[in-house]
Amino acid sequence: MFIAQYLTEEHRKCDNEYASVEEAVISGSWEEAEKLFGKFKEDTLLHFQKEEEVLFPVFEETTGMRMGPTQVMRHEHAQARELLNRLEEAIKTRDKDTFLSVGESLMILIQQHNMKEEQILYPMSDQHLNSEQMVGRMSELGEI
Repeated sequence: MFIAQYLTEEHRKCDNEYASVEEAVISGSWEEAEKLFGKFKEDTLLHFQKEEEVLFPVFEETTGMRMGPTQVMRHEHAQARELLNRLEEAIKTRDKDTFLSVGESLMILIQQHNMKEEQILYPMSDQHLNSEQMVGRMSELGEI
């Protein structure tokens, strides 16, 4: 399996999980929203971990590009983590308006982020790295 295919599939799974959380919030099903959000946050952070601990270091070492796309991705991961924490707080306080507003910000960030990864970083990774080995190492951290 290619790196691009593996990580893009994770993007789609996380997108679908978020959509379920949002539906639960809109319908006022807060307990369900809390449960679904926990899974969404856990999977999103696992995805970031796979990239930050496995993919990015090997990509940087192999290509010599340390100040390029991986630096931008790490910065955006940090922004996403902050928004995830704000969403979690909005669920805990049952604040639908804040959840939807922050959620919109997160989705805009994530969609732009994913596009950059899927169109630039992942194809470059598949070109320069051993895809099968990289997917294997990322899979060892867990599956989404």
